[in-house]
Amino acid sequence: MQIILCDSEEQVGRRAADLIEARVRQGPAVLGLATGGSPAATYAELIRRHREEGLGFGAVTAFTLDEYAGLPAHHPQSYHSTIRREFTDHVDLPPRRLHTPHGDAEDLAAEAVRYDASIEQAGGIDVQLLGLGANGHIGFNEPTSSLRSRTRVKTLSGATRAANSRFFEGDGEEVPKLCLTQGLGTICESRQAVLVALGEAKASAVQAMVEGPVSAFCPGSVLQLHPRAAVVLDPAAAGRLTLLEYYREAQALQDDLQ
Repeated sequence: MQIILCDSEEQVGRRAADLIEARVRQGPAVLGLATGGSPAATYAELIRRHREEGLGFGAVTAFTLDEYAGLPAHHPQSYHSTIRREFTDHVDLPPRRLHTPHGDAEDLAAEAVRYDASIEQAGGIDVQLLGLGANGHIGFNEPTSSLRSRTRVKTLSGATRAANSRFFEGDGEEVPKLCLTQGLGTICESRQAVLVALGEAKASAVQAMVEGPVSAFCPGSVLQLHPRAAVVLDPAAAGRLTLLEYYREAQALQDDLQ
């Protein structure tokens, strides 16, 4: 696990965008896209690079991490609508190559199996962008999720629904109680994982994910087992890391070697 320490949210966005751009410029790529507040600076930087530096997404296929159960794709708070609004509508990624789980499917369990298979049929995900919940969740894999889980239906915790109520005009009752999410096993099959975390509210989860045991109680800790995972942090999110000075030294050495 590579720890990348940044001075600001904007630098977090730039460093995460560097990792994504490096793969996109190699040729046809499959990206895994997260929603929420954490990746916003990354998307803003990728959009800027598309507009000002010619970074093209025409050969990219994208899969979102998750979707609310019961919301059709056109609902303004569906993750299909959200990722279009926040990222893909601002670059040249073909709409037909943007895939999200069908939250309004009649058979959600069958839809989860279909979605997982569609990722495999696309050749697997090259770079998976992730955020981190305050309770350690990635995607919508809440605490106690199986570390080998596949895309499936999950029940959202009260804490997650409360955190997401800001997207539903502050009304927690409007936040769906179920979702479809890529599983931890699915996420770990990505060739590279890039997790971004911002703010003091994420510091405890970051410390548990990076330095705690690999445990279903902190789903993000599964990234300790990922062969190529980068964790990109602002100062507040990194503030509770016990080995913070070691990570700074390792980062400085790596930067010198590049």
